[in-house]
Amino acid sequence: MNEKDLVTKNSNVILKGYGIDPQKRSIEGLLSMGVIIIDKPSGPTSHQVAGWVKEILNKVGEVDKAGHGGTLDPSVTGVLPVALGRAVRGIDSILLGGKEYIAILRLHSEVPEERIRAVFREFTGDIYQTPPVRSSVKRELRVRRIYAMDILEINGRDVLFRVESQAGTYIRTLCVDIGAALGVGGNMQELRRTRSGPYSEKIAVSLQHLRDVVENYKETGDEHGLREVILPAETLFSRMRSVVVKDTAVDSISHGADLSVPGIHRISRRVKKGETVAVYTAKGEIIAMGTAEMDAKQILSRSSGMAVKTVRVFMEPGTYLSIW
Repeated sequence: MNEKDLVTKNSNVILKGYGIDPQKRSIEGLLSMGVIIIDKPSGPTSHQVAGWVKEILNKVGEVDKAGHGGTLDPSVTGVLPVALGRAVRGIDSILLGGKEYIAILRLHSEVPEERIRAVFREFTGDIYQTPPVRSSVKRELRVRRIYAMDILEINGRDVLFRVESQAGTYIRTLCVDIGAALGVGGNMQELRRTRSGPYSEKIAVSLQHLRDVVENYKETGDEHGLREVILPAETLFSRMRSVVVKDTAVDSISHGADLSVPGIHRISRRVKKGETVAVYTAKGEIIAMGTAEMDAKQILSRSSGMAVKTVRVFMEPGTYLSIW
């Protein structure tokens, strides 16, 4: 939630004793509404890694489910967000942010460096891709955006490069297409994801590190290590524009009700009609995701009407006092 982008619509009636700053959640609360950024090793599937995370954390508390965001092939390493408990419902929100990868393209024949750099520049912007045969999505031509590509090193037939792309871009296919454009063919040799949505490899932890902090917590009761690796679920929605509601409106939304204009406390000034927004409490807790039914400018000028249609709820009903 970007506080600088928020503008106040209505004053808030604070319900004392309800809600909590997400950063102050108990360990139990984080296990039911948190995210861990795993540095996935080469070998296991993304599904296996999420299962191991759940198994490790169940040694210190109950994790009813764990789900990963953005599948990585078994041989690919790097950033793999794993959502816990109710946060699994929001894991696909990271698709709103881009991805960053470091890859090695191996060309089938050597090509002059100037030619390689020229062709790489042609692949920046909108490109057309057909998912690989073994992908989990329907194989049909689609448009994906490459935000930036930087060649880091050229060593004979091997090209080490960094790419920032729209979610859903297949880097393996990108390598094949670049090889074809160069007229010699090529394929991806290695791939590492260095960023997924708001999460970079700087905060990613290994499965072994997760095991270590869990064992330390069991032996000493020191929460510090676990709190460093389990992030509040709210971080999933940091790239989305925000709507903050009054305490008195929280429970109705947690039951699935839509948000009307009088229930809004603050709103991101750049919200557009039809945009997916994150709905928060005044304490910063995620309540739901929804679709804006008006622009922020309209919402700020009106005293009634439906502002946000609730699409997906994360907060348990009864967390706040029922007013309705």
